[in-house]
Amino acid sequence: MQCSWKAVILLALASIAIQYTAIRTLTSKPFQLCPLPSPQNCGLGGQETESPFERGAAGSGGCDDYPYFSINTTRKTHILVLATTRSGSSFVGQLLNQNQDVFYLFEPLYHVQTTLIPRLSHSRNAADRRVMLGASRDLLRSLYDCDLYFLESYIKPTPTNHTTDKLFRRGASRALCQQPVCDAFGSADINVEEGDCVKKCAALNMTLATEACREKRHMAIKIVRVPEIGDLRALVEDPRLNIKVIQLVRDPRGILSSRIETFRDTYRLWRIWRATGRRPYNLDLSQLTVVCEDFLSSVSTGLSHPPWLKGKYMLVRYEDLARNPLQKTKEIYDYLGLPMDKNVEDWIHANTRGSNEPSAKHKFGTVRDSAANAESWRLKLSYDMVEYTQTMCQKVLHQLGYKAAKSAEELKNMSLSLVQDKTFVPFL
Repeated sequence: MQCSWKAVILLALASIAIQYTAIRTLTSKPFQLCPLPSPQNCGLGGQETESPFERGAAGSGGCDDYPYFSINTTRKTHILVLATTRSGSSFVGQLLNQNQDVFYLFEPLYHVQTTLIPRLSHSRNAADRRVMLGASRDLLRSLYDCDLYFLESYIKPTPTNHTTDKLFRRGASRALCQQPVCDAFGSADINVEEGDCVKKCAALNMTLATEACREKRHMAIKIVRVPEIGDLRALVEDPRLNIKVIQLVRDPRGILSSRIETFRDTYRLWRIWRATGRRPYNLDLSQLTVVCEDFLSSVSTGLSHPPWLKGKYMLVRYEDLARNPLQKTKEIYDYLGLPMDKNVEDWIHANTRGSNEPSAKHKFGTVRDSAANAESWRLKLSYDMVEYTQTMCQKVLHQLGYKAAKSAEELKNMSLSLVQDKTFVPFL
């Protein structure tokens, strides 16, 4: 009986303490909505099982970890360019980078890959893929919140006092080459060359970069290390973000040709095939098939218009952008809901008409005759290589509106386009 009496007293005191804590919490800060995980906002119920409330190895989930959480009231647009290497993604990234209201980052996932799975660009190992995707989603969430410090754990050597000169392609971001991040250039220096930025700007101060990010109205990130749109479902559904995905695709034959020219060592056997006309027995066919498989899976998901992508997905063919850069860029900006300022138009005029400058021949350069470049692969690949690619990638070629070349003569006849007129409307 004595124990029961003491238990009642303890329960009463505990109840009072709980009520006091709740009252103090509600009166000390304004009430804010914290939605519970559900199939609508956390990706549960689909293939993606990771809740967007999970973060890092210690992620738990729920409002307790986010007491100040509220739905993105500022509606900053978080733009994600989803592409693969040598598909024109640097060009698309610059169309966003030239906008003065946009803070742009060029492939920050490079640091995740080189830290977690070095020397592997497209690992098919399931464990590697899960680790890479989990870390990538966490990093993207943090970057969209302008938390650039989160990136430091993947930069080697680790930044000292939040300062580093090892950020991949720092010079590709205008915001990281301007004040307050860099004092070497003034407001009148609109078109700063990437090399000049790297040479003249001091080591990158992540604190200043974070402040610059927060000052911008919108945030854009270009990535080539996430295989398909379905891998990003938890990120897209995160109610803290306002993500708009631009999936960039290119004719796989053009991607193959560009990679052979750019990554000479990695694609050495393909170069031997092209030169000799004989396919090496030990050729790594996954260098081609992975691109087509990922494209087919990702595009099929995007064009099927699942509810979680509504208002958040636009498919862009590189060839359409190359042939009509100004018109297609306006369509992209309309989809994003952003005004296209004069800087963007000026950059398009300066970078789509060809150039004899050395920078135009840089492997990540964007100065070129874009219309002529769109199908230039036809003059660089042998017909047997093209025929093989068409067989391996038949489904995705058809889905994206790329015609097969039926003969060597048709392949080399540049007066006949192998790109069908096909319209891909944003999923609004």
